[in-house]
Amino acid sequence: MRSLLLWTSLCLAPVIAAASQPGNLPRGAEQRGEATFRFLGFPIYKARLFTQGGQPLDWSQDFGLELTYQRQLSQSDLVEATLQEMARMGNALPIRDQLQKCYQPVEVGDSYLAVSDGPDRLTFWRRGVPVCTLSQEAIKTRFMEIFLGKNSRSAGFTRALLGQ
Repeated sequence: MRSLLLWTSLCLAPVIAAASQPGNLPRGAEQRGEATFRFLGFPIYKARLFTQGGQPLDWSQDFGLELTYQRQLSQSDLVEATLQEMARMGNALPIRDQLQKCYQPVEVGDSYLAVSDGPDRLTFWRRGVPVCTLSQEAIKTRFMEIFLGKNSRSAGFTRALLGQ
């Protein structure tokens, strides 16, 4: 149960979700969808997906995903949840050390923005400041599928995020 809560709090981690659009998105990106991830009815984070022109997600194009946390979570919670969820989906990678550099503890309202740069790079921003870049083969897909993949934890959350 705790691991599910940890997962939900997870990764990707992003910047403060106001009605405005983050400034560190790929050129031409617009909001496609948004959703709140809940665990046992409690909101864990709000997510917003930004795609080229707000069009349906095209994995071959760069996009951004913002998470704004609705709960306080430790760095360990974020790292472990990310690794567990990637493993659950068959996308395990040896990135623990990198994630520990990316993630800091979050308070209510803290956000992270993950922005892809091709298939093999993801840059994480916190409060508008770049905090790390993950460089691994197919990291965009392997990481973002946690939220946007067919086997995500919540099909309804994913559909809303994808604007479906």
